[in-house]
Amino acid sequence: MLVRLSPLLALFACGEAPIGTPDAAGDGPIEIGGREWESQEAFGAAGRRCGNELSDDDIDRFERILAHDIALAKGAPGGGGAGGGTPTQTGGVVPTFVHVVHDGVQGNLTQQEVDDQMAVLNAAFAATGWSFNLVSTDWTVNATWSTLSPGSAAESSAKAALRQGSADDLNIYFANPGGGLLGWATFPSSYTGNPLNDGVVVLYSSVPGGAAVPYNEGDTATHEVGHWMGLYHTFEGGCAKTGDTVSDTPSERSAAYGCPAGRDTCAGAGVDPITNFMDYVDDYCMTGFTTAQDAKMDTVYTTYRYGK
Repeated sequence: MLVRLSPLLALFACGEAPIGTPDAAGDGPIEIGGREWESQEAFGAAGRRCGNELSDDDIDRFERILAHDIALAKGAPGGGGAGGGTPTQTGGVVPTFVHVVHDGVQGNLTQQEVDDQMAVLNAAFAATGWSFNLVSTDWTVNATWSTLSPGSAAESSAKAALRQGSADDLNIYFANPGGGLLGWATFPSSYTGNPLNDGVVVLYSSVPGGAAVPYNEGDTATHEVGHWMGLYHTFEGGCAKTGDTVSDTPSERSAAYGCPAGRDTCAGAGVDPITNFMDYVDDYCMTGFTTAQDAKMDTVYTTYRYGK
């Protein structure tokens, strides 16, 4: 359960990291699983960087459901609640359970590597008031589970056996996903429908110092936990959008790759938010969440996870 500090849907699958560092705009050729791609953007366009992105209609539907559930929780007129509701949590300590799933040859991590990943995750979220306390790490040797993929029988059986805690506890599964995936996460609103599926799956070699260059500084986990806390990608909807439903992330026409400083793809919207943890840039380029993203995570976590 969440340790309270103050009163206060969907699946995202992300592709295997390329080997070799492209230039600042992500234009260099990369090799992924023995296949060469002309650029990171080409890799992403093929659906390997994030295979289950949401449509504008999906986001609109999720946001309408969220608005309804917030009203219900706060007892708004017509909401059916008892009135008042739970105060929005603006920070807290999230108990975190780490599961390292490997085949005995590939995919294993040491406790030090897990600790290094947790340090990166906590540094990324420090300004938001949220932190993640590692409760336990366990190791499982299972060749089938180690190459799990989104929605697969392997994912279901691994999570059913390993997941711990409730809605406000984070479970991270480090594995070597099939299909060349960097990771994926469940949304807070999906917990009630399938509690055992809840959590974040991350490619083991994306931890700090791993082999998944240029995604090897630990921010795949940061990105996926952002989804787990309720955030969309910054580029959702392109230029003509309500987009990621966050007011202070400028619209961008498409995902950014590499670290293209000054990129501005939507006229009048402001420079693209390429340093945001919810874009697709290289790990070294990611530096933070915005104030409104922080507030969105507070709202969504309180609605679907806090005390559940």
